[in-house]
Amino acid sequence: MLNTISIQSFKSLEDVSVDFGIVNVFIGANGSGKSNLLEAVGVLGAAANGRVDDEALLRRGVRLGLPALYKSSFKGSRQPSEIRFTASNEGAVFSVGLFNPLEKPEPAWRYKTELLTEGITKHVGRSQRLKKVRLDPYSGYAALKTVELPEKGLASSLLKDLRQYAIYSPDTATLRGLQIDMQSREPVGLSGGRLAEAIREISLSYLASPKARRLNPLKSALELIDWANAYTATKPDEVPVSKSIPQPTRILRFRDRFMADGRNMLSGYDASEGALYVLFMMVLAHHPESPPIFAVDNFDHALNPRLAKALTAKLCEWVKERNDRQLLLTSHNPLVLDGLPLRDNDIRLFTVERSMRGKTIVSRVEISEQLLQKADEGIPLSQQWVMGTFGGVPTSI
Repeated sequence: MLNTISIQSFKSLEDVSVDFGIVNVFIGANGSGKSNLLEAVGVLGAAANGRVDDEALLRRGVRLGLPALYKSSFKGSRQPSEIRFTASNEGAVFSVGLFNPLEKPEPAWRYKTELLTEGITKHVGRSQRLKKVRLDPYSGYAALKTVELPEKGLASSLLKDLRQYAIYSPDTATLRGLQIDMQSREPVGLSGGRLAEAIREISLSYLASPKARRLNPLKSALELIDWANAYTATKPDEVPVSKSIPQPTRILRFRDRFMADGRNMLSGYDASEGALYVLFMMVLAHHPESPPIFAVDNFDHALNPRLAKALTAKLCEWVKERNDRQLLLTSHNPLVLDGLPLRDNDIRLFTVERSMRGKTIVSRVEISEQLLQKADEGIPLSQQWVMGTFGGVPTSI
């Protein structure tokens, strides 16, 4: 799990540090820098894997751009020579400085500096001043040294977690199986591909484990889909689907509890998009192959406000039950705040805003007794956010 991350000179994040919990929700106006923060972790993940280029960034859900768009460039500020990232867990630190010429961009970013420490032990040190060892400037030294480190050590764990990190942005057409996910990976693609297959895999894995059956995430997710009383992943020919719809190896089948028997079976194509988003989040929280650290940008997309609140609460419950996932989520839906058990220090809320000079500022919302008292008096956190009580709202609208 990541404890902290520091970012210098990346897009609107000129100098930002964040202390993470297990579930981290970032709220703020459009264009405030929420997605930039998620992408900074993605770039660091590519660096931890040994190469930072378009292929590595795209695989992690980072929007592609020219070096001039990645580097901070504020009016009146000196253009930085490199972008710097630092991440730590409970005992290891990984830091990297990346460079790419603005005038003639190269296919891959160069490593200017690298540092990997575990306690007082320095596993990797790399800088421009060290000339004893000639290293490929486009290859990460820490990635090469990983093979020499203890597999379960804190430094190895930190690099492994960063490498597997991904930003998910599911869309309805891909969740329904109408579009091919261009960023396919296990257990689901970054746009929601393979959802039915992943549901099937969860079903089989939980049936095989008595301990896992007690968590029963499939049933838990069904509680949020009020119009259905059952769902499963089945072969395409086992449920009525139009021949004009592209069919994957598995499709979702829902049983509508209000419709007459014999005509109450719906495919994922016909089901509500909210139900698909609920199942997508359940998969990320519970599938054995999900990344230990992942982000979902605009995770409340396509959700009714009350469903967004309920899913937020359920998602926190799922992640706390498993205790092997860490989430970074962005949201614009005020009711998400009312679903967060913020008295739990592992669940954290952050506001993301721009300063007068346009620089992103990330601040943790400290849940004071005053905020809680207002909530008890009938002014929930969602309403307090809209009122501007703790920031994260546009000031010019």
